[in-house]
Amino acid sequence: MSLKSQSENVVQKSALSPRAVYNFREIVYRYYNTNGRDLPWRKTTDPYRIVVSEIMLQQTQVERVIEKYRQFIKTFPTFSALARAPLHEVLKVWQGLGYNRRAIALKKIARIVFEELKGKLPSSEYELLKFPGIGKYTAGALLAFVFNQPTVFIETNIRRVFIHYFFRDREGITDAEILPLVERTLDHADPREWYYALMDYGVMLKKEYQNPNQRSAHYKRQSPFQGSNRQLRGMILRLLLRKRGISETQILREHRLNSEWIRENLDRLQQEGFIERRGKRLFIVAE
Repeated sequence: MSLKSQSENVVQKSALSPRAVYNFREIVYRYYNTNGRDLPWRKTTDPYRIVVSEIMLQQTQVERVIEKYRQFIKTFPTFSALARAPLHEVLKVWQGLGYNRRAIALKKIARIVFEELKGKLPSSEYELLKFPGIGKYTAGALLAFVFNQPTVFIETNIRRVFIHYFFRDREGITDAEILPLVERTLDHADPREWYYALMDYGVMLKKEYQNPNQRSAHYKRQSPFQGSNRQLRGMILRLLLRKRGISETQILREHRLNSEWIRENLDRLQQEGFIERRGKRLFIVAE
């Protein structure tokens, strides 16, 4: 049976019977059992390794994360190793993933778990949401992937599956409309594998169909990286990692860009906890 004919057999949410739920799961699992992705963080239930993967996967494609994840785990294999590591060493390994604030958040998480929680990641959403860099989705994903808890959450690939099957003729679909369906179809017997299956099915849909997420009320095209503040801050951090203790004048001379733009981003890096000023020189924050 083709993917299109399979999808047409799934009834709308107004008639979501137990049989319809069963059929929906069967379609998703059948694809996953044959085509599921072999990802390194799926081979473990180690809380630390799954935390690292989930923070890395925020706003970053899987293909870019895989090798960086392996390198990061090899360099900082535990919460305690990451908590003790100097920030400049963490940022060196992080280079290439972008959104460097995630590296600071991850290091802070490691420190809290190691120093305050005796090395144990909390198993409640309430406690996880207290951590920096962890929102509703990441908390739900950690509960499912670390503890196999039947939590309800949504991310881009999951959203794509539900829009494709249950909102075929609609625009502007909200996550508030999708979440009850996620809850209704959740496989409570093995939420970990179910969410892996949903995500992989969503990846396939993006390749096989015009991206269903374009019909989401929350859909936004990512702003261009070239010429952005993100690109400039990344360039500044790479320079400071290469040449520790340089002056603002040296940075201005190195990049030859609008000086006001550079100064604004230096101020922002300082506010975000990446760099510090010691006299006239700039350094990655010492921890």
